[in-house]
Amino acid sequence: MTTALIDKEAVGQNYTLESMRHAQQMTWQAIEQISRAISPGMRESEAHLRGKQILSELGMDRIWHPLLIRFGANTLKTFKQRSDGDPELNDEDIFFIDMGAVWQGHEGDAGATFTTGSDPEMITCAAAARELFNRVEGFWRSERVSGMELYRYAADQAQSLGWKLNLDIKGHRVSDFPHAIHRGGDLGNLGQYPTAGLWILEIQIAHPERPFGAFYEDLLI
Repeated sequence: MTTALIDKEAVGQNYTLESMRHAQQMTWQAIEQISRAISPGMRESEAHLRGKQILSELGMDRIWHPLLIRFGANTLKTFKQRSDGDPELNDEDIFFIDMGAVWQGHEGDAGATFTTGSDPEMITCAAAARELFNRVEGFWRSERVSGMELYRYAADQAQSLGWKLNLDIKGHRVSDFPHAIHRGGDLGNLGQYPTAGLWILEIQIAHPERPFGAFYEDLLI
């Protein structure tokens, strides 16, 4: 293992893979509860407030990146972009949850897309983000390629499925809190095979014609 890779994958003294698994499980539990609490007629700001309440009820240590809940056209926004307005979720709509919380001193980070109603293209889009994640994760497991190769593969697979991959979103490090001191950079810029339990694979796609997209992310483990 090169020195550069060791630096990019550095962890603190308290890091354990078991604790990362726990953080992952708790993060998904929170996402499931938040998604069930969101319903048509609710505004993004209201969903965000309820999401923070649920995280507190579940006993998180703290937030390590802001909770994001995007409705409708805001599902095309990246993490660093603000939502347009405070939209109300419609009966036929799409939304995603992106959350990063610390559990037992370790960083959980996951995201998924959900739909209301029965719009077939929205339902398909939400499912496609997860399908694309699964394909790329499977490629990581079987081929042991670099992070850069993972995102080249992701772009090709997205195109084959009829979606546009947002390559401004390229995944990132996690570990025991705070991972940021190690400056691991983006997964999509990593020139080596990413070690299990340290990297978040992010997938964001856009509908080729309509103003919405979908998001899915999870820990490579």
